[in-house]
Amino acid sequence: MSLHGVSQFQTMERLKPPPSLQLTGILAENFLERFQFTAMDEFNMDESRTDLKKADREDEKTIENGFPSDKITFEYENTPKQLLYNVSDRTPVKMAIFCAFQQVLIVLSASLAISSFVADAACAEDFPDIKTDLLSTAMFMSGLTTLLMVVLGFRLPVFQGSCADYVIPLMAIRLLNKNVCSLINTTTNFTLSNDSSFQSIETSGNIDLRRELAYSKLQEFQGCLILVGVIHFLIGMTGAVGFLLRFVGPITVVPTILLSGIFLSKATAKFSKVHWGISSLTAGTSIILSLFLGHKEMPCLSWSRRRGFYVYWYPFHQVFSILIGICVGWCVSAIMTMTGALTDNPDHYQYMARVDARAGIIENATWFKMPYPNQFGPPSFNAGIFIAFLIATVTSILDSIGDYYACARVCNVPPPPRHAVNRGIAVEGFGSILSGLFGSGHATTTSGGNIGALGVTKVASRDVFWWVSIIYMVFGLVGKVSAVFISIPVPVLGGAMIIMFGMLNGIILSNLQVVSLSSTRNLAIIGTGILVGLMVPYWIETYPDDLSTGSSYYDNIVKTLLINPNLCGGVTACLLDNTVPGTLDERGITAWQESSKGDSIMKYSEGIDVYNPLVPKKWMTWKFMKYIPICVYRPTQAGNRNGDILNSPLESTSF
Repeated sequence: MSLHGVSQFQTMERLKPPPSLQLTGILAENFLERFQFTAMDEFNMDESRTDLKKADREDEKTIENGFPSDKITFEYENTPKQLLYNVSDRTPVKMAIFCAFQQVLIVLSASLAISSFVADAACAEDFPDIKTDLLSTAMFMSGLTTLLMVVLGFRLPVFQGSCADYVIPLMAIRLLNKNVCSLINTTTNFTLSNDSSFQSIETSGNIDLRRELAYSKLQEFQGCLILVGVIHFLIGMTGAVGFLLRFVGPITVVPTILLSGIFLSKATAKFSKVHWGISSLTAGTSIILSLFLGHKEMPCLSWSRRRGFYVYWYPFHQVFSILIGICVGWCVSAIMTMTGALTDNPDHYQYMARVDARAGIIENATWFKMPYPNQFGPPSFNAGIFIAFLIATVTSILDSIGDYYACARVCNVPPPPRHAVNRGIAVEGFGSILSGLFGSGHATTTSGGNIGALGVTKVASRDVFWWVSIIYMVFGLVGKVSAVFISIPVPVLGGAMIIMFGMLNGIILSNLQVVSLSSTRNLAIIGTGILVGLMVPYWIETYPDDLSTGSSYYDNIVKTLLINPNLCGGVTACLLDNTVPGTLDERGITAWQESSKGDSIMKYSEGIDVYNPLVPKKWMTWKFMKYIPICVYRPTQAGNRNGDILNSPLESTSF
């Protein structure tokens, strides 16, 4: 029986069923909850059982002689389905490693794709060694920043993957100037050192000149990324993100980030078109296992010293649906390669669907290589790239904030407090600085696809992402491993990207649940922002000569800005959202700034302490902590046995 208030309870008291039926219903519910975890005996779910026993005791307190006691239990239909493992639960090592490998494979296609896009933007698509170094560096930095985020930063299970926001303007610039990498009968000026000196080189298609051109562009990416990383870090450390959120709400964030997913559909089509059958099989397998069969359990064989070999029922196919889909697509590609179903002509577009299309990369890759600062040369600077990266930084911050709230919803914990958000943004900025120093060509940010996978697998433990960070760093250090994943057939990666970006778009749209969608104002702003974000870049790409300021230098800067869909759509939505009259509740800003109001209507698995940094509790009582935006301040109170307050007003989630 759902009781939504004292008045409703008083009204329905005359209609309540006999005490025996009430007691039977509650015991049946408890039995079903307990039965869900019976099959997991060998996975050491002691903490989950403890939580269930506590719930049983609470239900027993609610019933006295078959009648409800003075304590009324509130139940809500919007309570999320119970997770198999909560954020703070200790996950068995075997299961944690398997889940970590799946999380790695979810974002591996994105790492491969974005590293390939960086190589294309740097005119290094013909240099497999540069592409391997870019991927190894990107994987190592993703693992390192993920470890920092889970241990010191946001503290929820979020993965710091390759950030597409920094690659989109580079891709747009490449589309705008299709001859940027042309070396035939042209004279190219490019930076060779950090002293801003220029050397004119007569190009003649020489491979050394092409390599120097690629290195010069990567050096520009390095320098600009370091500068915007410092700005990113200071925004988190100073708490300036709170000021930003006064003007930016869900109506601005959703069109801005959604345009990234729409723009990346071009990349997904580029990978999938190599062989639509293999890519569709990869995506379809994952969809069937995770969605159509997600409510089913399958028999799994296991062994223990006490029981020997035994069979237990577990949704294995749902937890590892994406991993299974990639394996199925890879196996089908191998079978088609061995049977001759795929062409062996390197000039044919379906050649990249073969498993041996890039086998030479594995042979030429080194076993071990440690990424090091300035591996492509000293950093340099480019004004146009810096502006594009600065815009990408703002977009990345907004994207991360939306992902933080989405992750909290998936993990069934309270919305993130301001100190956790500030700390997360600061760690991401620090990761951008490191990415620039090591030359990965792009920054890292919170991966929405991994958050979607948390909702599918129901495993939200931090332990999994500790293993994810270790696996990713090992992949970045062992060159042969990176080369193996580079050799994954292109259509298999395309199928995985369909799932990943599909989840990402769905998670982005979930931010609209706090917005009044019955408001014509909101619908008009969201629709206009998306339309402008698609229309203006298409205009610049199709008719680049229509825009002329009289100076080619300023023309390139303006075109670089306008061809960015995130900038066009985001600025339009933000401008309209802050000028068209509307209440804070209607705009969804109240739900973000005062998200603690939702605590009274949600039944969370864990409390706000899940965000606390790894510092002694005594430190939180020091008065100067309240002046540090990334720290939590909990003053002591007389009569409290623990010497602190669990829900201090100074720890409000309001920005």
